[in-house]
Amino acid sequence: MTLYAGIDIGSRTIGFVALAGDRVLLTALEDTGHEPLDTARKLLNQKYARVVATGYGRHSAKSDFAHDVITEIKAHALGAAYLYPGVRTVLDIGGQDTKVILLNDRGSVTDFQMNDRCSAGTGKFLEVMAGALGYTGVGEFGEEALKGKRGIKISNMCTVFAESEAVSLLHRGAGREDIALALHVSVVERTAGMLQRVGYKTPLVFTGGVANNRCIVTLLAEKLGVEVIVPPQPQLVGALGAALAAATTAAAQ
Repeated sequence: MTLYAGIDIGSRTIGFVALAGDRVLLTALEDTGHEPLDTARKLLNQKYARVVATGYGRHSAKSDFAHDVITEIKAHALGAAYLYPGVRTVLDIGGQDTKVILLNDRGSVTDFQMNDRCSAGTGKFLEVMAGALGYTGVGEFGEEALKGKRGIKISNMCTVFAESEAVSLLHRGAGREDIALALHVSVVERTAGMLQRVGYKTPLVFTGGVANNRCIVTLLAEKLGVEVIVPPQPQLVGALGAALAAATTAAAQ
């Protein structure tokens, strides 16, 4: 049995997918930690005919163990199209950036927009805000935000200033859930703006770690008025795309 592997070395997590032909055989998700290449090598615990890396650490992986690399844009497009044939837009929000990827009816990338100049609206932004409001993690933060009431507006998306604004609102007696909701609304407003500027089409698939935040998904669907499809393991879509690239490249040789 010929095995192929894809590995997505992101800022917060490392995703791993192994394929036997075009069938998913193994998956794993680990924290990136301080030694991402060590973590990645441990995931590759058997012989693979071809390994393709993606994510911010892809070039380091190629100099170490990967046969090839592909961009995160291509990886998420391939993974989403495999899971949902006919998908026309992929929204990927990870730890440090947000990407909107447009696909044609054959699953090929036609355009994309990426916000990677600051952490506004990303997983890191939500992580910092959760800590500022005293939540134990981003999961609890999202669930509690769903209980909030509208009326508060966060005026700044810069992580530092938004954190200061949230803490100030809390000290002035605003409800914690209400502030949490307002912060989620600010992320959704920013994300919807990116989608609209690119001219998104449906079906829309949401990948990356922030897709696990139920409040973001709910608010985004309400804002856009469309279904937002979240894969069962949204953080593994990039690794799946890399594994598919490995299998396709090997078959073509």
